[in-house]
Amino acid sequence: MTEPRTKPARAAVDTNGASGGGGGRRKAAPASDYTAASIQVLEGLEAVRRRPGMYIGSTDVRGLHHLVWEVVDNSIDEAMAGHARTIRVTIAKDGTVEVIDDGRGVPVGKHATGKDALEVVHTVLHAGGKFGGGGYKVSGGLHGVGVSVVNALSEWLRVESARDGSIWAQEYKRGKPTGPVTKIGPQGDRRGTRTLFRADPEMFETTDYSFETVSQRLRESAYLTKGVWITFIDEREDRERSFYFEGGLQSFVRHLNRNKEALHSRPIYVERREGETMVEVALQYNDTYTENVLAFANNINTVDGGTHVTGFRAALTSSLNDWARKAGVLKQSDGNLSGDDVREGLTAVISVKLTDPQFEGQTKAKLGNAEVKGQVQTAVTDSLMQYLEENPGDGRRIIDKCLTASRAREAARKARDLVIRKGALDGLSLPGKLADCQERDPARSELFIVEGDSAGGSAKQGRDRRYQAILPLRGKVLNVEKARLDKIVASENVRPLIIALGAGIEGIDDSFDLAKLRYHRIIIMTDADVDGAHIRTLLLTLFYRHMPQVIEAGYLYIAQPPLYRVSTGKVTKYAQSEKERDRIIKDFNVKNVSVQRFKGLGEMNADQLWETTMNPDTRVLMRAEIDDAGEADAIFTKLMGEKVEPRRDFIKAEARKVRNLDI
Repeated sequence: MTEPRTKPARAAVDTNGASGGGGGRRKAAPASDYTAASIQVLEGLEAVRRRPGMYIGSTDVRGLHHLVWEVVDNSIDEAMAGHARTIRVTIAKDGTVEVIDDGRGVPVGKHATGKDALEVVHTVLHAGGKFGGGGYKVSGGLHGVGVSVVNALSEWLRVESARDGSIWAQEYKRGKPTGPVTKIGPQGDRRGTRTLFRADPEMFETTDYSFETVSQRLRESAYLTKGVWITFIDEREDRERSFYFEGGLQSFVRHLNRNKEALHSRPIYVERREGETMVEVALQYNDTYTENVLAFANNINTVDGGTHVTGFRAALTSSLNDWARKAGVLKQSDGNLSGDDVREGLTAVISVKLTDPQFEGQTKAKLGNAEVKGQVQTAVTDSLMQYLEENPGDGRRIIDKCLTASRAREAARKARDLVIRKGALDGLSLPGKLADCQERDPARSELFIVEGDSAGGSAKQGRDRRYQAILPLRGKVLNVEKARLDKIVASENVRPLIIALGAGIEGIDDSFDLAKLRYHRIIIMTDADVDGAHIRTLLLTLFYRHMPQVIEAGYLYIAQPPLYRVSTGKVTKYAQSEKERDRIIKDFNVKNVSVQRFKGLGEMNADQLWETTMNPDTRVLMRAEIDDAGEADAIFTKLMGEKVEPRRDFIKAEARKVRNLDI
């Protein structure tokens, strides 16, 4: 989970009570101004530079990394087709990215357009060898816009193709060729494609790649493509990692479960061709209370799921219920286990490879092929039933866990219903601690979650009650990583938050409903010390495990209260670090400077808290985001799970990076 720094978020209501961000009614242009001359035709790759978000999602750090994925995916496609065995990715000190593979090389020679095929691939949208089936039977880059988009959004790009006895090259500047495709030498022993590019700083908010983000993605690709050797070199930090996995998805699941206690020693593995689709699944149960399922289509991580996930879930639920009744673990009079019951503590990776995948949008977040649901369901049902028949001990352990989950979910359901009934009887539907706002439109409303009555008091006095609500938390927040659903719903600290948000909690009759969320800006506001960081982590764990839709929708934020108040008596500024404090003192350039160190939010008066942390015009918020579901799952398990050793190892490894530790 990352928390990128954002610009100060504007309030949903301005000082006059009107919607913020509008700036008044816009005057309509005369009809005579809209003529044939107003219609623009963007030539070549100009459309990409004009609207980059349509092609890579955004121009922030996520979009920056998308450039790397597009080039690497072309090399992975070569590996999936059986033509490449090694891929090397290098980030140079100046930020240049180099991707080399030993595949077939990009075709060269005159194309029907009159240009060289190499140039067409890199300068024309929707051009590539992945449409007709002649070049690739299975591919992730089916839109044909990948490398051409990278070219358009790069300050410069160079491609070299080793094939047909020679090495061919062409260079581009912001998507336009600087010269023709040229032969630069004999092929010799070299084969494949070499691509170098530098992201255009005019197009991106940052051009600083994350070593861990790239490394994680390449590891993932190696798991999904058995037998390919991927090397990653970061010359900026002098770091190198290599990935090679013969075990494929089974190794992937073991990696995801490395800090958890598995219920059965080896993952259950499915590999089967259904029609034109190759279905591969690995799954393993552990002793936790959460589900971690990753899904891929042609090696593309479909984070929003799709038909392959639907088929897998249907197969898992029906197979476990059928086997449990056949084995006598479930009696005929017992109700069926629900989908939530059978997925508690499940880690699974689903991978399908098909010739004509239908993705939603260029970012390929969801698979839509209707036939894949039945193909995955058939393959998983047959293989899972066979495994359970051959390993009844594992089957009983899995069903016992599912039954325990079912009982806990029923207890949570009763606790939730009791809260609802009690609220109706008392005439109260919101917790007493909540100081609600006057605004009823969720898009215009904010909720600050604060620790303790002292900070809650300052926040209530300092807020703008028209659109800012305050919920103080008293006592220790429950660690939901170690708690079943019934304990979570019964918690004196978690339950008021669930009620205040109004959307429910995931895992009880699919009761979480984002449309019912009462606030579209939920801000965790804790002290800037160790205790505050702990509470913040506990709350992030709650949202990630049981309300992930809030994070995915971009509604969860973290406040950035200052650590220092620096004043000359006439001028006052605030600092969030010692470095910033020292810079402010130096800038004041006066002798009499007073410095106040805030130990907590409760030490700030209402005006100070408003000015520094709550005022939309001056505050800075960090938005919580999930960049990589598998890595986020591993981090929360490591930091908040039952096992002490992974947490201790993490602290030892990261301790050297800590600065300004407030104990």
